[in-house]
Amino acid sequence: MKYISKILFFLFFSTSAFANEGISENWQLSFQQPATDLMSDIISFHSYILMPIITGISLLVLGLLLYIMFRFNSNRNQVASTTTHNTTIEILWTVIPVILLIIIAIPSFRLLYVSETIPKADLTIKAIGNQWYWTYEYPDFDDISFDANMLLEHELSDPKLRLLETDTQIVVPVDKVVKLQITSADVLHAWTIPAFGVKMDAVPGRLNETWFKANKEGIYYGQCSELCGPKHAFMPINVKVVSDKEFEEWLNFAKSEYASIKVDYSKDAFEMAKK
Repeated sequence: MKYISKILFFLFFSTSAFANEGISENWQLSFQQPATDLMSDIISFHSYILMPIITGISLLVLGLLLYIMFRFNSNRNQVASTTTHNTTIEILWTVIPVILLIIIAIPSFRLLYVSETIPKADLTIKAIGNQWYWTYEYPDFDDISFDANMLLEHELSDPKLRLLETDTQIVVPVDKVVKLQITSADVLHAWTIPAFGVKMDAVPGRLNETWFKANKEGIYYGQCSELCGPKHAFMPINVKVVSDKEFEEWLNFAKSEYASIKVDYSKDAFEMAKK
């Protein structure tokens, strides 16, 4: 019984079994470690509301089936029951599901509202899906733009990063609101980072918007989550969350590598972006 309780705790209440930040592990049972407040709330909703309700309903139905099989089999009931209805039971199986749906709906609507309401952004990144790579633009910083292509197996420093590592990374500062503008140049794609709780379709001719605010430095991985052709699995997403100082250093590097206009970002990149 002790081991069963540990397994149930692992399944329902742990954010991730054996998982490192930003990447899934073999035999992982649950979510990746959250890197945003939104994802923490999603995990709490899953672990403390959805899973207990689903488990309770499953155990109740299983218990009723076993009880009916034992209590009302032909050997114990030679004469069939003539019961046609039971008002109490009918009220219960109507009222209880309504209450459960309300319990699920309230936090669900709150999460939807938070995910769809974009706060004032500290910087904006545009992600453009292509077959089969991503193009990124930083319009706040003189149109820094670059492509991110998947690294081949022989180019990887860590074999665990197969189908996840890219030749360039999105770099964002920690604890800053990042607004994402997502579109596609050809077919449907989807930009997804599980640790951020972010998933948004990239639709040709349409600009979808979402946001995230990473609260921990690190490297976080995702993949295109919309079937987009034979190389759909070869469209990884790689986001590096760094300190403000490291972000400014990266901007100075990026403007020499990717930007069309030379600007000095050494003073205060965020203030310059707002002007």
